[in-house]
Amino acid sequence: MVDVGGKPVQHRTATAWGWISLEPGTLHLIRENQMKKGDVLTVAEISGVQAAKQTAQLIPLCHPLQLSRVSISARLLEEEGKQGVEVHGTVTCSGQTGVEMEALTGVSVALLTVYDMCKAVDKNMVISQVTLLEKTKE
Repeated sequence: MVDVGGKPVQHRTATAWGWISLEPGTLHLIRENQMKKGDVLTVAEISGVQAAKQTAQLIPLCHPLQLSRVSISARLLEEEGKQGVEVHGTVTCSGQTGVEMEALTGVSVALLTVYDMCKAVDKNMVISQVTLLEKTKE
């Protein structure tokens, strides 16, 4: 791991985003809460929070951080040319290193959860564009 011992403690925030394309029938099942495994959006959000909290366990050279806030939101995306679920994740902490890996991990695992919960009915899902939108430190 990189030595961050000499860096000042700062309030740090990172926001990430990603999406998974889904068939219209799958969107309908999610919207009507008819997926056999349950409420897809809620389970995805919870799994994303859990994943962000476990980032240092998943990525070997990440520092374990005391996170002060993890917010993962999943919503149906039904625009022309883009149908699926989009996930936004924001993570904050006061520390000596950033939280972008935690935000990206939370979004990624939330999207994987959607995939897992929908794989029985949708064989054409694609997870894409997992992106860090912003990181700040104060």
